[in-house]
Amino acid sequence: MKLIDFIVVTAVLSIISGTLYSQQTDANIFGDVKSNGEHLPYVRVFLENTSFGTTTDKSGHYMLTNLPEGKHVVVAKKLGYTTSIDTVELIKGKTLEINFVLEESKITTDQIVVTGTRTAQKITDSPVMVNIMDGSTLDMLQACNLSEGIRYQPGLRVETDCQTCNYTQLRMNGLGGSYSQILINGRQIFSPMIGLYGMEQIPSNMIDRIEIVRGGASALYGSSAIGGTVNIITAMPEESSYDFGITSQSINGTGSDNILEGNISMVNDERDAGAALFINNRNRDAYDHNGDNFSELPAIQNNSFGANIFYKPSDEQKIEISFSSLYEYRYGGEIIDGEPYQALQSEERVHNILMSAIDYQIDFNNNKSSLVTYLAGQKTDRDHYTGIIPDKPDEIAAHYQNPPYGFTENSTYQGGIQLNHRIDKFIVGGNTISLGAEYLYDNVLDSIPAYMYKIDQITKNFGAFLQADWQMHKDITFLAGVRMDKHNFIDNMLFSPRLSLLYKLYETTQLRATWGTGFRAPQAFDTDMHIAFAGGGVSRISLSPDLKEERSNSFSGSINFDKATSHYIFGFTIEAFYTKLNDAFYLHNIGEDNFGMLFEKRNGSAAVVQGVTLEARANYDMMLQFEAGYTLQSSEYETPVTYIEGLPAKSEFLRTPSNYGYATLSYFPNEFFNVSINGIYTGSMLLSHFGGAPEQNIDEYISSEPFFDIGFKVSYTFLVESIDTGIEIYSGVKNIANSYQNDFDTGKNRDSNYIYGPSLPRTFFLGMSFKAF
Repeated sequence: MKLIDFIVVTAVLSIISGTLYSQQTDANIFGDVKSNGEHLPYVRVFLENTSFGTTTDKSGHYMLTNLPEGKHVVVAKKLGYTTSIDTVELIKGKTLEINFVLEESKITTDQIVVTGTRTAQKITDSPVMVNIMDGSTLDMLQACNLSEGIRYQPGLRVETDCQTCNYTQLRMNGLGGSYSQILINGRQIFSPMIGLYGMEQIPSNMIDRIEIVRGGASALYGSSAIGGTVNIITAMPEESSYDFGITSQSINGTGSDNILEGNISMVNDERDAGAALFINNRNRDAYDHNGDNFSELPAIQNNSFGANIFYKPSDEQKIEISFSSLYEYRYGGEIIDGEPYQALQSEERVHNILMSAIDYQIDFNNNKSSLVTYLAGQKTDRDHYTGIIPDKPDEIAAHYQNPPYGFTENSTYQGGIQLNHRIDKFIVGGNTISLGAEYLYDNVLDSIPAYMYKIDQITKNFGAFLQADWQMHKDITFLAGVRMDKHNFIDNMLFSPRLSLLYKLYETTQLRATWGTGFRAPQAFDTDMHIAFAGGGVSRISLSPDLKEERSNSFSGSINFDKATSHYIFGFTIEAFYTKLNDAFYLHNIGEDNFGMLFEKRNGSAAVVQGVTLEARANYDMMLQFEAGYTLQSSEYETPVTYIEGLPAKSEFLRTPSNYGYATLSYFPNEFFNVSINGIYTGSMLLSHFGGAPEQNIDEYISSEPFFDIGFKVSYTFLVESIDTGIEIYSGVKNIANSYQNDFDTGKNRDSNYIYGPSLPRTFFLGMSFKAF
């Protein structure tokens, strides 16, 4: 409660100070925004580096009043259009007319990002490289959820890790999923527990955009951000609109998957309050790929809804509130009509997840200073079953008498405060100083009494950070920062410094270099809480009593080039990365008990992950758009580790291909017709394969074959002018070549972790949506 009291008191004092600093200058700007000769409604118009802004009304006009005196840059910005700027000299008592003209654009190079530095700035001005994926891209890919969409980003790979329950993890720059920090609106409420299934539980229509930071620059966000940070930003309303749709998918002709989704946004006439709501419902059949009556895709039933609300008490203040409820039922294994414990081998999961957050921001000191306070949290209740019917009669009777049902209770809370102050004249150039503190609490209780399995873990972390974003010259920015963390599982306080340098070579090119350190606490992460089938039983993971924190040292350097003309935009990025892990975690096979195999997480030797990521992008006449990314990398322990007892130790990370990539190509000759094709390539990787299934008698290592996953979508929108509504009809195919894994284990006692390849077999889809036009 002390932290909450501190935040509330600070916010109240800030409101008072903001009121004292507000001035009635009567320096005003008014005008309109047009595109192709037509007035453009709902365009964001604001003064750069201030909180003063508004949105054009339905007639495309705007007005800003009582602005700070002096020289300012006025920006007009709308998604799907080029950004326009103008420089003005604001004088007390004087009103200026500033009109803007925007051109339609599918690719822009001046988007605003917040994840790299925790402050809003143009992507080309950020000393930390940030990639952006917006909702329109998710729609183009026909991504039903976060998991299906985020894989189309450079340096990122989403893999499915269980043949029975299909949990997924996000790998960044060659590191495992527990090295990736996933944020919801900048807050760490995507807990290790949610990490097991959460990427499939976040529906795509909940997402406005995704910002991705790879490598050591993510140290700003504390533990588990060694590989990188993905910030899922949900939609705050900018205009009144609606969008409802239904999609039906046929999974290889034998299973159905139906999705109903809707969004509605409302903003008042004064544009100082609004709300955006989403709903999503999904029902998917279980799918059996190899005809053994055991599913490779589990049955899923999802119900999700939520809201984002904002209110601006004044031009200097803003309150944002978000809430979401995620429900999921998931069943995989033998396909039967009875209860899960009656199946030869199965998993059942019932999740109820609540997430919410409130943010308050005030700008003061003539908009040179801002204060942000926030509270966020999530609560997850999970009932689950993971079981396999034994072979002996007495063991079968014991199984039916005490089936291995379990329960999970998980709560995560985060509170924090951040102060930003801009110094216009700092030795040379300007400097934005940011300092903040936050407290993260996570409590997980996961228990299966029949297996004598229990994780009862409370983690507490207090973090504080200080950062200087120094623009030494219009072409040179130097960022220096340090984060301090006190984790309850670590005796000493940890310091994680980072340095970044941005050099703008001409207007088209940015050179960046970043160094940073990070850590992972000796706690249970998502994969540690997964009960897998292997070796004729269930495998469980425990933590070594001597486990200590893992530390990292990361370096990256990149060159980013974008060239824009009246007809085309094209660009590329080349990034090299290097991360050394000291006391790297690995899983050691320590034998088995009556229920199955046992693994212990231990500290190994140092490990090195290094490679290069290539990106390319182009857009011609707003009709043809291409994006691609390709990564070459290696991930190895300095001293080989034993994954399978009795077999040679291996230096390579398991499930980590040395090359992977993606590409998307879209053709949109007008605003009504769209054709897109997308593909993912994954190279060969080393896998462990444990015996137990009828066709697999031995434990062994397997090198998978490379695979492609190619998809296609076509859509057309019919405009109904009388009701200002567009009716979109779309269809397509995922995994056209059906390059699904063809050597799954079959039947009871299968190794559920022996899974690789595309997440779906060939899947046809057909849908319709209704949206405001």
